[in-house]
Amino acid sequence: MAKHIVEQVTDDLDGTGGATTYQFGWGKDTFEIDLSEANKDKLEKFLAPFITNGRLVREARPGRGRRAGVSQTKLSREKSHEIRQWAKANDYPVNERGRIAATIIEAYEAAH
Repeated sequence: MAKHIVEQVTDDLDGTGGATTYQFGWGKDTFEIDLSEANKDKLEKFLAPFITNGRLVREARPGRGRRAGVSQTKLSREKSHEIRQWAKANDYPVNERGRIAATIIEAYEAAH
């Protein structure tokens, strides 16, 4: 015996069938609602002036952030030494070991 299972999405507002799921956000929360074509059109018409005058925000991708202008690759020992010597000569506070501050690297790159 074969079974045919049909899933029907119904409108969350009026219970009509043939609805589609939509997402929207407010504040820090994201919501989902199932709407028929008619109710989707009502929502779009209501939100149109806010969407038109708002700014689209893309979701940040975790682990992909970068500081502008600073290379994320490790510096070679020679390059690190060169930057440290330049920083000392130009009165930048820099340690003998460890990570070199991004502001110092940016200043060095701007000067060269």
